[in-house]
Amino acid sequence: MRRACKHSWANDVSARVVSRAFRAGTIVALVTAFAASGITTCAVAQQTTHTIAMDGTRFVPESLTVKRGDRVVWVNKDPFPHTATAAGRFDSKAVAAGGSWSFATNAAGEFAYVCTLHPGMKGVLIVK
Repeated sequence: MRRACKHSWANDVSARVVSRAFRAGTIVALVTAFAASGITTCAVAQQTTHTIAMDGTRFVPESLTVKRGDRVVWVNKDPFPHTATAAGRFDSKAVAAGGSWSFATNAAGEFAYVCTLHPGMKGVLIVK
């Protein structure tokens, strides 16, 4: 999971509350202050998992747009192996019939990929 934190008045208030609590030497004050304030300083961004099927000697869908940090899973539905290979970015190696492979999207960009065993199989992964 990623944390998406933005500087705001809540961060400043939280910092002051923490500072005062430690200066007073009591954790009870800290816990009480946060419970009473309801302040949340960081939102947790949810990771989404997307699936691409290797089916009928095609990637389905051929093009997929995801957010940075999402996970993409390739599932081989054909009776023979495939790869999902984007030169210099990712390489599933051979994914056996009925198998799967996943990739965490850490960098933004547009990545064309192919099955190295069946070069007519092409796809594009777009990471925003």
